[in-house]
Parts: sequence; structure tokens; C-alpha cells
Amino acid sequence: MRSLLSVLFTAIIVNSVAGAELNWPQFRGPRGDGTSLATGVPVRWSETNNIAWKVPIPGRGRSSPVVFGDRLWLTLAVEQGVVRTNIGPDDMQTAEHVSLEAACLDRANGKTLWRTQLFAVDHPDPVHWFNSWATPTPAVEAERLYCDFGTYGTACLNSKTGKVLWTTRLPLDHQVGPGSSPVLYKNLLVLVRDGRDAQYVTALDMKNGQEVWKTARPPINVSSLNLKKSFVTPLLVKAGRTQLISPGAHWVVSYDPATGKELWRARHGTGFSIGSGPVFGEGVAYFSTGSTRPQLCAFRADGEGDVTTTHAIWKITRQVPIMSSPVMLGSELYWTSDDGLATCADARNGDAYWQERLNQPHHASPLLAEGRVYFFGKEGKCTVVKADKKFEKLAENQLEGPVVATPAIVDRTIFLRTDRHLYCIGAGGVANQPRR
Repeated sequence: MRSLLSVLFTAIIVNSVAGAELNWPQFRGPRGDGTSLATGVPVRWSETNNIAWKVPIPGRGRSSPVVFGDRLWLTLAVEQGVVRTNIGPDDMQTAEHVSLEAACLDRANGKTLWRTQLFAVDHPDPVHWFNSWATPTPAVEAERLYCDFGTYGTACLNSKTGKVLWTTRLPLDHQVGPGSSPVLYKNLLVLVRDGRDAQYVTALDMKNGQEVWKTARPPINVSSLNLKKSFVTPLLVKAGRTQLISPGAHWVVSYDPATGKELWRARHGTGFSIGSGPVFGEGVAYFSTGSTRPQLCAFRADGEGDVTTTHAIWKITRQVPIMSSPVMLGSELYWTSDDGLATCADARNGDAYWQERLNQPHHASPLLAEGRVYFFGKEGKCTVVKADKKFEKLAENQLEGPVVATPAIVDRTIFLRTDRHLYCIGAGGVANQPRR
């Protein structure tokens, strides 16, 4: 079965023009699951090898780049007066002022085409040192760019000119800063708001930012409001019907993305502060449960109502992530723990085929392309391994600077963001696509 899946996967990416990955329009790519159909993806690079261009990025942000046509976009947090400090048990940072911005770059050479300030915030709420004030990844389509900064505001721009079309604000107490990225569904911009003070999922009209639906999360009974927060980007899947699968504190919930109606829910325990996004395959949703002791869970996605006891398949606690997300190929799951232990496991039961120490913390999510898994370490090392039940390291590639944002992969190219630079790794430019 594995061989057949591999042949089919290869055939799709090699023989089908439609299978090429020309755009990367949202967090974790077109399917939201970290998989790419790109061809000619680089395997080896360094600061002096296989870099098409490298440009400095103003300010700091932890959002991923998004790509559409001959352009790419980033959100920025241009900070003034940053101080690193402990607030309670957390390693936090404060700022005197933050300018929250969007920037558009030429995909071929990294030249900035426009840069627009969206929100100016004096003395913003503190964020965790691992986080930033511009962590959610934007979403882009042919004419519009959607940028979300959590409690600080949401904006829609003309993607070509940077002109602001509308803004709105959905205030929330994130406690350690924003994290969940927006998802596009038909005419809707879907946002998750899982804070200390409120927990809900909502959809805005793309044209004007007006609320179309809003659905409260299941009740969470805890002794501290901090245990209610979460930062997960939801995943759109097709499982007999279109579903929006959205893990949060204590519960994973599936919604009808058109109406916000809850389809099913499952109690996963007391996990919270989850950054890891779900993946989906063969009718099963896989997701991590976050702090304090993370679990990786598998639930069938064909239920109705509370399916906690009826649709659970397995749970494991062996070196699973809190921040980064897994990727899936066939019946194999790949992930890395926050401290850098990579795992390949059987998706049918959670049993590990292999586990290997990568010797760096990992906050960015791994990506899958051309039968390879790309693991991006926090200190700039990317480990490329063969997507297989047997561990085979193909390359280790070191760049300068912290890597927290998950990269984007399109044909022949990886766009990788560090705290201060954006790299175009590989051929660069636009392959097999007309200019806009």
C-alpha cells in the first residue's frame, strides 16, 4: 500500500501541471497541512550556496510568508523600547510602541513593492519572548490580502497596491500574544479567538469585515483563566462534508464553515496553550493537546455531537509537539517535539517507526515535499530526511538567525524567514505562471 501511495504521489507532482505548487496563500500552504506538490525543491543550501536572494526585513514578526503569482507578503511588528522581563512564570517582552504593518515583495528579487502601516499601538499588551506582536500568518487571494494581529486588529488590503479596504477589531486577552492565523472559505474569513476572557470561532464577510457567524467554544471549567487560552489555526477538510476542525483548550471541535454550526466535539483532556495545528487523512483528525503534558490524539471525523468516547482511536505522550504541527504522507505521521526529537509514526496506531534527535529546539512546523520532510530548527538548521519508515538523513543546511516562522514552498523555491531576513532558497522567480 505504501509503495502504491508513493507512486501516486510522485505521478501527481511530476505529470500534472495542475499539481504544481505555484502559490502558497496561507499558513502551511494551499491545503493548510504543510504538504507541497512543488517540484525541484532545494535539498541543500547554505549562506553561500543555492540562495537566489536574501533581504533584510524591517521590524520583527513571526508570521510566515505567503505567495501568490509574482509577489509575496509578510506582516511586520516594528518595535520601539522592547524590554525582556519575567511576568509570573513566563519569559515575556514589553514595548513602548509597535507599528503593525504588511509588506509586499517581488518574488523574483526580494525588492519591496509596498509597505503599509495597519495599526499603531502604544504600550501593547506583553507577549511571550518566543512570540511577537505579528505572529499570525496572513492569507492572500488574487486581489486581496487579509492580515490578522489578534486583539490588535484585522485588516483587508488590496494585494497589489497595499491600499486598506477595511479594518475591524475583535479584542481578546491572549496573555502571551496572538498566534492563530486566518483561514479563507468561499466568501468568509474565519478567525479563532481563544483567549483568557473569551473563546469562540467567528467568520467575517471578506468584502466588508462584518460578522457573518460566531460560535462559542464548549465550556471550560478551570481554576485559572490562563488554562483557557489556545493559538491553533483551524483546518478545512472534506470528510463526507466540509468541516473546519479546530482544537482548543480541553476540546477539539468540528464546525460547518459556512454557518458556524458545531458538527461534533471531543474532550481531549486538560490541554491548553496549543500552537500545533491539526492534520487529516483517511477520515481521521490528528492533533496535539498543548500544555502542560502534550498528547497527540487521533479521532474519527464522521461523528455527530459529543464523540469523546465513541470516536477516539489513540493517544500518545511520547515527545509530541506543543508549538509545531505534524505532517502526513499516506499512513505515516511526521513531527518534532519542541526540544527537537523528530518522529515518524504509524498513523493507524501512533506507534513510532523511528525517533531521531535533531539537536536544536523546533518551533516552526515541518513541511513535506517530493517525498522529503523538512525540519526547521530554531537556530537556523534545516534537516532534510526521506519520508519513509526508515530514517535517512539527506542533508543538513545552516543559515544565520532564529527560525520560528514556518517557511513557504513553491516550485523550485523555499521562502524562509528568520527574525531579521527573508531568504529565497533555490531558483527563485516564478515558474510556469503568467505575471499579474
